[in-house]
Amino acid sequence: MLEGFSLRSADVGDGVRLRFRTGGQGPPVVLLHGHPRTHTTWHRVAPRLVAAGFSVVCPDLRGYGRSTAPAPLPDAAQASKRAMAGDVVTLLRELGHERFAVVGHDRGGYVAHRLAMDHPEVVTHLAVLDGVPIGEALARADARFATAWWHWSSSARPGVAERVITADPDAWYGTEATDPGRAARMGEENYADHLAAVRDPAVVRAVLEDYRAGLGVDRAADDADRAAGRQLACPTLVVWSTEDDLEDLYGDVLAVWRPWAPDLRGATVPSGHHMAEEAPAELTAALLELLGRG
Repeated sequence: MLEGFSLRSADVGDGVRLRFRTGGQGPPVVLLHGHPRTHTTWHRVAPRLVAAGFSVVCPDLRGYGRSTAPAPLPDAAQASKRAMAGDVVTLLRELGHERFAVVGHDRGGYVAHRLAMDHPEVVTHLAVLDGVPIGEALARADARFATAWWHWSSSARPGVAERVITADPDAWYGTEATDPGRAARMGEENYADHLAAVRDPAVVRAVLEDYRAGLGVDRAADDADRAAGRQLACPTLVVWSTEDDLEDLYGDVLAVWRPWAPDLRGATVPSGHHMAEEAPAELTAALLELLGRG
């Protein structure tokens, strides 16, 4: 998996150490995973980007995989997308990259969006996969959202969700035993890395803190930006899976994003939610179009 990439770790401040892989030569692109994955979810996309002439960096976000999970704060700010975005900026600077493109899926999409909002001077291109801004999602939360994305609210109460999930993480997240063929679809090594992460109580707690931050400090950051009329300064691509529920929830996905992104484009990928694993060629093609290599 990810042959030719180096597996490393780096201190990024605030007591956080990130595990990451990096490979390739050329303009830098950072790939940010979502929940409940780790950086290995990109194992079918990252080599394609390297082959197209890019330098690729894939970190585990703070609290995920084998990156540090900071101690919880009362408002979960240690798991905020602003803090995670700051980690990424520090990591890329440590690697010698002052400007870079950022791609984020699911929870990583929220980090990518916040990174581009808070650090416009460093982001050359932004791609968000299967998501809308957190503030927009919560402003539109209705019965359909509560039914489809019930895990957002179930994560809100500290202590309770941790006990439920860690009592049987295999039942919560699913395994090869409950979903035959999952390991092959994900890739055996990616599946093993994912399973080790979700079986770690510290990771489970950190992931729940990520959701708690989303309901509070992250939403407040988005709402403040909207109120101030701030917009993304870079070319922005929004990609959504045809077999996921983004269009069901929001209808015209790009209409949700237009107030945020003056330079906006969209694309669909024929896959379920985990498009980097299920449709890597199609996703890579969409990313290369954004990055000027299509």
